[in-house]
Amino acid sequence: MHTTTAAVEVTALHKRYGEKVAVQDVSFTVRQGEVFGILGPNGAGKTTTVEAIAGLRRGDAGRVRVHGIDPWTDRAALTKVLGIQLQEAQLPEKITVSEAFELWSALYDDPVPWPGLADNLGLGEHVDRRFGKLSGGQQQRLSIGLALVGNPRVAVLDELSTGLDPRARREVWQIVRDLRTRGVTVLLVTHAMDEAQELCDRIAIVQHGRIAALDTPDALIRATSSATVTTFRAEVAVDLQALRELATVSEVRSEVGRIVVQGTEDAAVQVIDELHRQGVRPRDLRVVEGNLDTAYLDLTATATATAAAAESTDDVEEIR
Repeated sequence: MHTTTAAVEVTALHKRYGEKVAVQDVSFTVRQGEVFGILGPNGAGKTTTVEAIAGLRRGDAGRVRVHGIDPWTDRAALTKVLGIQLQEAQLPEKITVSEAFELWSALYDDPVPWPGLADNLGLGEHVDRRFGKLSGGQQQRLSIGLALVGNPRVAVLDELSTGLDPRARREVWQIVRDLRTRGVTVLLVTHAMDEAQELCDRIAIVQHGRIAALDTPDALIRATSSATVTTFRAEVAVDLQALRELATVSEVRSEVGRIVVQGTEDAAVQVIDELHRQGVRPRDLRVVEGNLDTAYLDLTATATATAAAAESTDDVEEIR
């Protein structure tokens, strides 16, 4: 159960590489025991942000604190409270699973007993196998295990379920839930919308180096134009334009004999009222809540349009 105590604080973080601005004015707070998702397209600034939190990169401006520790100036203190699993982490090919766990455990004052952790990650039968002989999914699980063996208060997990089969994926999800139950804060960087919707208490969507949206998964879904999808069949002609003009409706289309209406959470009621007004009795009516996938597409499209408009304004100012 998360508390109101801040585990991670990011304030006005800014980072650029040459002429490219990777992160600009990013600010958010992650509560202790919270699973906080960071989503966004490739190149949006997600990895730079989490690397700044983990002390792997130093921001050009701004401030980061992890349980009060400055990760840019006190890496030694940070490593006692934070564990990180990177998207692409490589170990020497000849090191065994048990040797890796033993080595990492020796770096911490109070490590988790690694044999139990290895079992939970499905590596119990492979502790004598060399890293180079592990499958991609097994290497990923080992990387997760090494991030958690130090008993961290904050765990950064980048592309958690990459390379995992469906069963292993569910098992790793349960590990994240168990971490939250124990009060561990998890920063989850992912492209998997179902994973984010299932695990995260709150989600920050990063686009063009900025926070485009930040809220709970349900709130993000409700706030978009595709919060619900209503589909039905009709035996008589339907005035689709009248449906499109409803204030709560964002899109109306016909698909293989079915009419599909996307809109806000109140759209379904207005659609049914309009059909009644037209004298249309919908058949096989279905109303499905939107998901994070559609919300993400909606929010990132809006952020892209806003960024393009801002660039256009800047160009006009320069001409003037």
